[in-house]
Amino acid sequence: MTRPRILSGMRPTGDLHIGHLVGALENWAALQDGYECFYMVADWHAVMSEFKDTKSLRRHSISNVADWIACGVDPKRSTLFIQSAIPEHVELWAAFSMVTPVSWLERCPTYKEQIHELSHKDLSSVAFLGYPALQTADIALYKGELVPVGKDQEPHLEVAREIIRRFNGVFGNIFPEPRVKLTETPKLNGTDNRKMSKSYGNAIELSAKPEQIRSMMKTMVTDPKRVRRSDPGTPEECNVYSWYQAFAKDLLTTAADECRGAKIGCIDCKMRLADRMIPRLAPIGERRAELMADDAKAVRAVLAEGEEKARAVAQRTMREVKEAVFPV
Repeated sequence: MTRPRILSGMRPTGDLHIGHLVGALENWAALQDGYECFYMVADWHAVMSEFKDTKSLRRHSISNVADWIACGVDPKRSTLFIQSAIPEHVELWAAFSMVTPVSWLERCPTYKEQIHELSHKDLSSVAFLGYPALQTADIALYKGELVPVGKDQEPHLEVAREIIRRFNGVFGNIFPEPRVKLTETPKLNGTDNRKMSKSYGNAIELSAKPEQIRSMMKTMVTDPKRVRRSDPGTPEECNVYSWYQAFAKDLLTTAADECRGAKIGCIDCKMRLADRMIPRLAPIGERRAELMADDAKAVRAVLAEGEEKARAVAQRTMREVKEAVFPV
């Protein structure tokens, strides 16, 4: 029986952190058991916001894939590749752009969010406006049936479904309409309780050493109403408590009770959590170091194999597209 096919990806804009681990990579690893998974380094998507300085994109592409593998994404069970190595992504993007109304792109929730979040970047390009069409091409190129997203991202996929529906209506039923694969993933804010981002200096990287983890966690923002050690706290309002849900679920009840009863200080509470995080991240860092040794030879071999497989699927799809768009 053929397994349903999934495509997901990440932009290589920096080193990966614990937010990527609990927000995506653990789910990617779990999906391998029941689905045919294609996982992509979305470097063309990164160029859309980083085109003024692309020097680090290739380096991050390689190191990010090392982190994926170290977190449990298995190259023997999943296809890993870099988007720009498969020119058919851009080719199908062009084909989809020809049937996509500008109004669909302008109302896309992802587009609006990115304009807001990256307001310091120059995003006034044709490519950035059209990036939902490229996202659609990424999925459709591999006949992706399911896309793993959180509930809040469900509307984003509807644009892709509309583009595919319109293309199929004009040229024939070439592509399946991708469906949402809802995933429950804890959302971790950064140590300062803002969105976790390397640019804010509030993220713990997957390769962080124990002393770095402890140092950053000491500065974590806690319940703002708990000023003194003797003050009772409200764990639901504490950023540290939300991290317990990701890294120490078995201690949730204990942590909540101690916080409400002022039975533990915030520093002690943070260090207990650090004691759980350090052994969980240690094997990821060790595996990553192995993969990055010898100029990341192992990672480059994985990508070469994955790109060969992805290219074969992509070329087959584009032959179908061209036969439909340019009938003899």
